Amino acid sequence: MDVPDIALPPELDRVLRDYERAWRAGDAADLAALFAEDGFILQSNRPPVRGRKAIQAAYEDGSGGPLRLRALAFHTETMTGYIVGAYGYGDGPGDTGKFTLTLRRTPGQPWLIFSDMDNQNAPPKQRN
Repeated sequence: MDVPDIALPPELDRVLRDYERAWRAGDAADLAALFAEDGFILQSNRPPVRGRKAIQAAYEDGSGGPLRLRALAFHTETMTGYIVGAYGYGDGPGDTGKFTLTLRRTPGQPWLIFSDMDNQNAPPKQRN
């Protein structure tokens, strides 16, 4: 069952659109710049990665392609927030996976990603 999209406020939507642009371009430096200096990426089947430099290195070989992100829920307070969403690639129907972004900011500054956790919608592989 698909969960419908929601509209994000412009300052949160910018985070998703900037992420898509940097991913599509395969630009690991621009992707890492979206994260807090001490941020995390938490990907399926990989250990946690912490810090902008490590995030950039992790994305050096793994970004690129027609990523599309959509928001399912969000909430913000003065300095923290989150976006729950789904992702896919290209123009095909349906989502490939889902994600949560925890966000942090200094008042008056743009939102930065503190953690990005994602996983695919595919069922786990059977072990023999």
